[in-house]
Amino acid sequence: MFVASTYSKKEVFSGLEPDLIIYHCNELVTMNTKYGAPRIGEEMLELAIINDGAIATKDDRIVFIGTTNDFISKYEFGKVPTKIDASNKLVTPGFIDPHTHIIFDGTRENELSMKLEGKTYLEILKAGGGILKTVRETRKASLEKLVENGKKILNRMMACGTTMVEAKSGYGLTTESEIKQLRAIQILNKQHPLDIIPTFLGAHAIPPEYENNPNEYIKLIISDMIPKIAEENLAEYCDVFCEEGIFTGKQTNKILKTAIRYGLKPQIHIDEIVDTNGALLASEIKAIQTGHLLKSNDEGLKAMAESGVIATLLPGTPFCLMLNDYAPARKMIDLGIAIALATDLNPNCWTESMQMIITLACYNMKLSPAEALTAATINSACALQRQDEVGSLEIGKKADLIVFDIPNHQFLPYHFGVNLVLKVIKNGKIVVDNEFLT
Repeated sequence: MFVASTYSKKEVFSGLEPDLIIYHCNELVTMNTKYGAPRIGEEMLELAIINDGAIATKDDRIVFIGTTNDFISKYEFGKVPTKIDASNKLVTPGFIDPHTHIIFDGTRENELSMKLEGKTYLEILKAGGGILKTVRETRKASLEKLVENGKKILNRMMACGTTMVEAKSGYGLTTESEIKQLRAIQILNKQHPLDIIPTFLGAHAIPPEYENNPNEYIKLIISDMIPKIAEENLAEYCDVFCEEGIFTGKQTNKILKTAIRYGLKPQIHIDEIVDTNGALLASEIKAIQTGHLLKSNDEGLKAMAESGVIATLLPGTPFCLMLNDYAPARKMIDLGIAIALATDLNPNCWTESMQMIITLACYNMKLSPAEALTAATINSACALQRQDEVGSLEIGKKADLIVFDIPNHQFLPYHFGVNLVLKVIKNGKIVVDNEFLT
């Protein structure tokens, strides 16, 4: 399990004259990592809230956290250039979305009717829809088009409070197209305010040209894709869709062990449709995080808890697939598994809103508002190994935070279907300002 280190730069940043102050926060949710990172069990309920709180930033870093009175006693309030009155407002760390597929072309709105007729995910895939339809469109799209599409998605994510996102390839399924997707991610990470963490997901599906010879496609991933992607430093993580009819546990293990040898960190999509014993495999291979886990067995979940693999839960996906089952979040918490939340944004589950995901997590997975907020911030930071920089509000950490036009964290799942964000601060700068909506 990851353990958050004491932030070594705290002494350096503490006491610097701030250039932005948010004050009179009704609830300032700090997620102070003294409770551990990632948080498990009852630790997920401890939000480390400061009432009538104040948080000040200098450049891209946090330099003060405390009560408003404490700030006024230590600094000359009138000299701070940018002041935000957060009276009756909630302030939290920026959302971190650790599992997304934002780089693609083509939409699949027609599949909604197919789902309503009772078609399953795998049936739609076998009919040439699903991932394979997106693959056809993405292969044809130019790099510029993929960047343009991704920028629109990132803008909507940012407007809803996300400040860091993981982005996967996986809609190319050729060396050239997978690299094209990863280059689009690289360009967006340089151009867009959000931090974007790249993941290679060439093992997302078996492409049509290898339908009768899947082992040859796996050979292509291992011998061509992974070496070239590693050589060009285009991805930090490698993911595999381990699922019945897609990639077996044995194939997944082979791909990820190759990726690890080339310096890529392992992730796995597991047990979404059926139990493939993916949770046990995730534990054995020491995956950083896993996605889905709707059908994971108890033996595998216990192994994940013991090995510290983070379960990234994606309630938007079963919602869009119209399934009755969701990942057993309460069981996972009882077992001591660290859980994170993510949108799983893709053409089949298209939402940029982590607020929506928090609502689904509470209503359909029975998380409390505090647990869901923990999963969407500090635990999601741990799922990307960024907990020393983001995920909680502490002196020296990056100034990534959200001001919500609601009085407390319990409103996040309670008032749903709208964007509750008033302002988003990214790297100490206001990047979203919805003041005109109030």
